[in-house]
Amino acid sequence: MKPDWDKLMKEYESSSSILIADVDCTAGGKSKCEEIGIRGYPTIKYGDPDDLQDYSGGRSLADLQKFAMGLGPMCSPANPELCSDEKKKQLDEFMALDASKRESMIKDKEAEIEKLESGFKTFVEGLQKQYQEGSDKKDKDVEEIKSSGLGLLKAVHNHAKKQKGEL
Repeated sequence: MKPDWDKLMKEYESSSSILIADVDCTAGGKSKCEEIGIRGYPTIKYGDPDDLQDYSGGRSLADLQKFAMGLGPMCSPANPELCSDEKKKQLDEFMALDASKRESMIKDKEAEIEKLESGFKTFVEGLQKQYQEGSDKKDKDVEEIKSSGLGLLKAVHNHAKKQKGEL
């Protein structure tokens, strides 16, 4: 995907309203990646820099170009006129809160997400353990069947078929 992403960045390098960029989450960009919730690579985010959304579309150059053509300013505190009535109401409610209340709400919501992530990780680890146990049992059972004489049984059967064919 990197070559296509580089081509897309080149196409938009002179745009005043759209930024196509990349961040190395293993080096200098690590703290930014942690801040915006990057969990795997490559991850594509779009939208307001303070409210980036996950991109889940195609990864070909044509898919990325098509998506990028639809990008532009979005609903945000800087562009409330682009918000739906529902989002405008929510924006007004959030803007009416004092900074400490917003910070507290952000921490609470992030803690909820972390709890979900932790629960999911535990769930996946349980699945992995079940898978490994199932796989080990299957391998053991297959080996028992094979060692109970399956190979010899097949050899006798094929030998008998050959003998019958010779007569």
